[in-house]
Amino acid sequence: KKILICMHDLFPIHQCKEIIMLVRVFIKRRFREGAARHVFSLIRKIRARAMNRKGYISGETLIDSTDSRKTMVIGTWQSMDDGLSWEQDPRKKELEAQLERFPEAPAEYEVYVYSKYCLSVSGDGS
Repeated sequence: KKILICMHDLFPIHQCKEIIMLVRVFIKRRFREGAARHVFSLIRKIRARAMNRKGYISGETLIDSTDSRKTMVIGTWQSMDDGLSWEQDPRKKELEAQLERFPEAPAEYEVYVYSKYCLSVSGDGS
């Protein structure tokens, strides 16, 4: 008899039948002075389109507490494929190109994966 146990940080969570993967995309930007109105309008448009995409979970925009021209957008997707599919969307690329009119520094992208791994444990100790 085999038991499937999901583990996160080495603690059992619940039984499951597959690996569950969440992807978080972090985009850091610093925009030039006076661009905030245009920048946040574009970010809202990008998020509104993302919300209708397969695999979209959530999105948030943070503003640096000491420099209001620095932002971090965090997008959460059900899978890497879902996030990559969104990156290839022509309308998303068009809106991103509009954002590129306002940078003071190049955008920085980082992708992190959160996984719950399922381990197969045999009932006979092997």
